[in-house]
Amino acid sequence: MSPCDIALFGVSSKAKYVNSADIMADIGITATRKPRAGASTAEPAAGEAEPYWDLIELLFFAYRDFVGDPDEVLIKLGFGRAHHRVLHFVNRNPGMKVADLLDVLKITKQSLGRVLKQLIDDGYIVQKEGDNDRRQRLLYATAAGEALAMKLANLQTARIGRVLAELGPGAREAARRFLAGMIDAQDRERVLHMIAHADRARLRSRGGGP
Repeated sequence: MSPCDIALFGVSSKAKYVNSADIMADIGITATRKPRAGASTAEPAAGEAEPYWDLIELLFFAYRDFVGDPDEVLIKLGFGRAHHRVLHFVNRNPGMKVADLLDVLKITKQSLGRVLKQLIDDGYIVQKEGDNDRRQRLLYATAAGEALAMKLANLQTARIGRVLAELGPGAREAARRFLAGMIDAQDRERVLHMIAHADRARLRSRGGGP
């Protein structure tokens, strides 16, 4: 795990100096990134409604602890959250193109290359040429990669499952609608399609569907 992740999300480790450029790179932000189209940079006008402080902070702490469960496994392997994200999406989408992974993660090619190289060198991901286009680089999780991805996903599923059980019937669908609604409208359908496609492919691979 990187020192930046540790500093930002409260995971204990040995102290190490990092600069702001390291922090930005580690969370996938480049110095040249411009504000999203249509995003307002103006200060709230006097008399406007108070921000949703409670929800903003609950989202922060929920995410901190949600990713904190896998962190304990990842740090022992010398991996961080960037490795987790890459492994997760490659495992869910066998044969994923490098270009598509870049589009999902919204990080630089250089940042992805560093993380991907380590996962390949350590035997968690393999890279193959496309059948019809040898210039394509297609990514697959190895048996070790799938086992690690499932271990991390099961840790996060356990946390989610505890909450859904407490909230009762309908909680999963309500949570799903809320999270989907938080995605930018122009990207929402593509994300939902990608999730559904990965779900169907996994069901077929387990002999549970056409």
